[in-house]
Amino acid sequence: MTRQELISYCLTMPDTYEDYPFHDVNWTVIRCKQNNKIFAWIFERQEHIWINLKVNPEWRDFWRNSFSSILPAYHLNKEHWNSVIMDGSVPEETVKQLIGESYDLVKPRRRKTK
Repeated sequence: MTRQELISYCLTMPDTYEDYPFHDVNWTVIRCKQNNKIFAWIFERQEHIWINLKVNPEWRDFWRNSFSSILPAYHLNKEHWNSVIMDGSVPEETVKQLIGESYDLVKPRRRKTK
């Protein structure tokens, strides 16, 4: 997936928007509108597009052990975030799954009514 394809796919998640918090076009973040939480950091590094995604710590090591292009997150908490290097070695469907899981971890929770 290209940078634009990643951004476009992330924006298919409900109530999300694209942001450039560092005023640097290399760093695109995708946030949830209601709580402004980031679920995807998209940037170029070492001649590849990277995407940092939030991960459930119970699955963090599974993904890192399954693909050499999934690493502890660049510039983020390594317990809760993974970096995916978009070098073609991680299948597109897996990347989409990881984006969806990241979104699910940060999206606003509905309060239970009594």
